[in-house]
Amino acid sequence: GLLSLLRKLRPNPEKEARILLLGLDNAGKTTILKQLASEDITTVSVVRRIRSCFPNNRCADSQVTPTAGFNIKSVAADGFKLNVWDIGGQWKIRPYWKNYFANTDVLIYVIDCTDRTRFSEAGSELFEMLMDNRLKTVPLLVFANKQDLPNAMTASEVAEGLGLVRLQERTWEIKACTAVDGTGLKEGMDWVCKNMKK
Repeated sequence: GLLSLLRKLRPNPEKEARILLLGLDNAGKTTILKQLASEDITTVSVVRRIRSCFPNNRCADSQVTPTAGFNIKSVAADGFKLNVWDIGGQWKIRPYWKNYFANTDVLIYVIDCTDRTRFSEAGSELFEMLMDNRLKTVPLLVFANKQDLPNAMTASEVAEGLGLVRLQERTWEIKACTAVDGTGLKEGMDWVCKNMKK
């Protein structure tokens, strides 16, 4: 699985890897984290199905609790430790994101590809972060999430809309994914392992 891949690709397995997982609220960060940690995401899947059947039914939102602070998942084996920090994305929490920038090996930014109304906000937050010196040499993976839902922007639409091609001084990649069933996450994590800040 993910761990054996990390051990194979990481030249210095004794070192801890710190991955920062960010994005606006409801982008799917915690679902991705739970998938990577092989945790139960049944509630999220059920709520997503309700939302897709009844798009105007906002009561389903109360069943998925937004991350109010942060979640950390660590996986350790054979001297390797991967720490993934999932920081809440509500606007009140975003000013605190910068407190987690130091010592980041990879930044993963999650975009809700169905939320076109907040797409420019997601882009502004991303580029504001990338200007911080502590993230200057940190590789960036953008997960274009919720590809299973109707009207989701494709990964190439997201890359173009965000202007990722302007990031000429940074290693970056965009991967389409569906967090609720794990589609695309392995491919994204393969890229993370190969491009982790040395």
